[in-house]
Amino acid sequence: MAIYFLADTHFDDDDIRRYENRPFASTAQMNEAIITNWNNTVQPTDSVYLLGDIGNEQYISRLNGVKYLIKGNHDHRDNAYYRTIGFAEVYDLPVILQEFFILSHEPLYVNRNMPYANIFGHVHANPTYKDYSSRSFCVSVERIRYTPVSLSYVKEQLLLATQKEDADACQ
Repeated sequence: MAIYFLADTHFDDDDIRRYENRPFASTAQMNEAIITNWNNTVQPTDSVYLLGDIGNEQYISRLNGVKYLIKGNHDHRDNAYYRTIGFAEVYDLPVILQEFFILSHEPLYVNRNMPYANIFGHVHANPTYKDYSSRSFCVSVERIRYTPVSLSYVKEQLLLATQKEDADACQ
């Protein structure tokens, strides 16, 4: 059983498709690509943390895995509703996973001197947050090829970022 992350699906949101220059001819094509990528990656027994901004919730039942929602700024329904459509649990606030990873919709300030790393969404492809910190990792769909990424992948990327930061500091 693996753990995966994804944020900002915005199912059926044509404005986001256009604003973020998503490479799809239509929202239907975007929706199907995200669903296909998700289901080709996530097994039914895997856990997936969706870090906010679902869009049209009708697609949740088509997605593999045990799903957890950390609500984003576009997720306005009450938590009980989200449980009825297929989420095992729903959170209004950030969650700490494995005593190290802060899962949030919006990026939180963390740096290498803190005992945490932040996995977040919300910023989409905004270049301001490209290398926010060696302890930050954005899982907005635009950053991760519209495909959930595993916790092991995130750990690898954070380690590489820390190693790069160390090498840069020595120069």
